[in-house]
Amino acid sequence: MKPRVYIETTIPSYLTARPSNEHIRVAKQELTRQWWDTTREHFDLVIAQVVIDECSDGDAESARARLDAIDGFPLIETTEDVGRLTSLLIAGVPFPPKAEVDALHIAHAAVHSVDYLLTWNCTHLANAFLRKRVEAICAAEGYNAPIICTPDELLFGGSK
Repeated sequence: MKPRVYIETTIPSYLTARPSNEHIRVAKQELTRQWWDTTREHFDLVIAQVVIDECSDGDAESARARLDAIDGFPLIETTEDVGRLTSLLIAGVPFPPKAEVDALHIAHAAVHSVDYLLTWNCTHLANAFLRKRVEAICAAEGYNAPIICTPDELLFGGSK
């Protein structure tokens, strides 16, 4: 059985974005494409409805490209347990109101025993300062927090 990866919205966003002039953004776009092209086959990829909703926002052409990238990925359910864990993460980490959806991504992955949450959101998700609080809240509710990481951190992990 392959490890499972929850694809958070920033991944299809970087994958399908128009080329940027910003060096860091260009590097993230390239690392995302490299992971997508060489490593994703080593994992079972999942998403939640919130990813579809976020990918649908904005420019119609860009939204279509993001949605095409995740088309056919298994959808994990938004359950009462996901809602409860989301609320606990929002209050306990704490997440600011603009980042409540980030808690929802973590809760989906934790409740559904997903191994990794792949993201470029390093403010509220792949953030070492928040990791211990996220893990403690998940553990207190009986869940293992997913390993929250960026594509460069997971680039070769599935192939060894």
